[in-house]
Amino acid sequence: MRPIPAYIIAARRTAIGRVGGLHKNRRLEELCAPLIAAILRDSGLEPGQVDEIVIGNASEGGNPARLIALAAGLPETSSASTIDRQCGSGLDAILAAVRMVAAGEIEVAVAGGAEAISMAPWRIAKPRSIYQTPHFTRLQAELGEQGDGPPLMEAAEALWSLLGINREQQDAYALRSHLKAEAARSAKRFINEIVPMRANPEETRDQSATEPDLKDLAQLAPYLPPDGTLTPGNTSAMHDGAAITIVVSQRVWDSLAKPRALRLVKSTAQGVRPDNEPSAPIEAMKKLKAQLKGYKSTDIGVIEMSESSAAQAIAFAQNLDIGENLVNPDGGAIARGHPFGAAGAVLVTRLFTRMARNKDAKGPELGVATLGVVGGMGVAALFESV
Repeated sequence: MRPIPAYIIAARRTAIGRVGGLHKNRRLEELCAPLIAAILRDSGLEPGQVDEIVIGNASEGGNPARLIALAAGLPETSSASTIDRQCGSGLDAILAAVRMVAAGEIEVAVAGGAEAISMAPWRIAKPRSIYQTPHFTRLQAELGEQGDGPPLMEAAEALWSLLGINREQQDAYALRSHLKAEAARSAKRFINEIVPMRANPEETRDQSATEPDLKDLAQLAPYLPPDGTLTPGNTSAMHDGAAITIVVSQRVWDSLAKPRALRLVKSTAQGVRPDNEPSAPIEAMKKLKAQLKGYKSTDIGVIEMSESSAAQAIAFAQNLDIGENLVNPDGGAIARGHPFGAAGAVLVTRLFTRMARNKDAKGPELGVATLGVVGGMGVAALFESV
């Protein structure tokens, strides 16, 4: 299998903040402009060399990528596009940029995801008649509102019950995720990955990455009482944040003296029954592994997954016979939060840190970014370090 000849040569992200928290007054362009400035410095490229910007976003509407481009000082001649595949938007934006570069359409792209849910416009459903009152709609509508099946939370609970994943296992996994995130912070593994928006220690760490106690986790009420297993402590919540990369052509990579980079090997997307949505990353990963020719899945050194819950991550590892330490070795979305349309771009940025950021350290040669998408879809992408 021949890798796509496009190179991710820089990747940065913001700290991930709770809705109404760290980034409560920051719009998308305020989150992204400092990141774009940072990755341009990292790469040695000038704003005028950027041909295209592709941003994944699921809450703003319209084409915010254009506004971000202008706010970041990119040339007016740069094209801009926004992709919305809900949680998969940021990863899709990077993959789209890779394909444009590989096709020879452009040579330099800025690509990633951004979500400012705290500042996102409200969505109000139009009344069906003059006698009904308008009401707010959710960013992710619960399945079943049109009678298509059980609500997502109930479907997830049913699946975890079928797989025998109990509350104690989920809480223990959540605790380990937080402990891994704290160990990574203490080891300064997020330095040069997170771009502080201002000079403040809070801007250098993910806001929800704390050190909970297992007893505290056990005392949290389930979302579906009395026997539910999913709680605010063992699931990932919506957050604000952004992650941006630079993708360049072979010619540009050569002209920069071939810096350490990520190169896409293969990506897949897979749909599942909407009421089986929690299993979507498993099916996407199975499809990806089935299509690997010339690569062994056992050579994959790291998997970054934006899990919706501890149960989903446990099921993913068990079903694919993957060691737990291979998945989210520095903590996952349970610890740092899930920035919706930016989540997939955060995964690629995490892979870049582990596989390519340190020029002198030997990291994993193969890594996967994967996550589920609301509506019953999974996305997975395999990258190699070069």
